[in-house]
Amino acid sequence: MSRRTALIVEDNPDDERLTIRALDRLELDVDYHVVRDGVEAVTYLRSCSELPCLVLLDVKLPLMTGHEVLEEIRSDVRLNHLPVVFFTSSDDPKDIAAAYRNRVNGYVQKPVDFDEFASRVRVLGRYWLTDNIAAIRECAAR
Repeated sequence: MSRRTALIVEDNPDDERLTIRALDRLELDVDYHVVRDGVEAVTYLRSCSELPCLVLLDVKLPLMTGHEVLEEIRSDVRLNHLPVVFFTSSDDPKDIAAAYRNRVNGYVQKPVDFDEFASRVRVLGRYWLTDNIAAIRECAAR
């Protein structure tokens, strides 16, 4: 079996670098695939032979919003089991409500402070890629 992959959907190169740097500090046995917009995310998910174990998704994306990406994931029988976590700067109650209506697995706001940003990414990574045994087993079975 090949290494697990986490999909990071992030249009901001600085946030992408910070996210990967923080996850790398966990020394997980996970590869990261990064896409820059919602259309690219859906295209990747529908065409990849091995699905990612986690989709880390921004709300505000070009071409297709994170909410639209989540709707596509949840409406696709092959993808609808994927754990999807919004990691976003949006604290808009409408964004949060829409995310949970569409069965997002988590919604975490990006902090401005680097240390707090890195801490939240590590908590997300530790939970979704090591501690959440059910999701890990589901991913391994696919």
